[in-house]
Amino acid sequence: MPHTSSAKKSMRQIEKRRLQNRATKKTIKLSLRKVNEPEKDTSPEQLKKDAIAAIRTLDKAASKRRIHPNKAARKKSQIDRLINKKAAAPK
Repeated sequence: MPHTSSAKKSMRQIEKRRLQNRATKKTIKLSLRKVNEPEKDTSPEQLKKDAIAAIRTLDKAASKRRIHPNKAARKKSQIDRLINKKAAAPK
C-alpha cells in the first residue's frame, strides 16, 4: 500500500481509469458482437444501424485514447467489409 499522499492519489486515479477502460471495452465488445453475430431475422437496415452505433462507439473510445486509434480504424474497416459482404450476398 502507498504511504505518501501523492502515491495514494495516484492509486485512486489508476483505479478510476481502470474502471473506465473496462466499461468502455465492454461496450465496444457488445456493440461489435451485435454486428458480427446478428440474429437470423435481422434486416439489413437494422444491421446498418448496429454498425453505425459500433463505429460511433469505436470513435469515441479512440478519441479518449481508451483504445488505440489504429485499432479503432481496423475494427471499422472490418465492420465495413462485413456489411458490404452481406449486402452483396444473393438472397
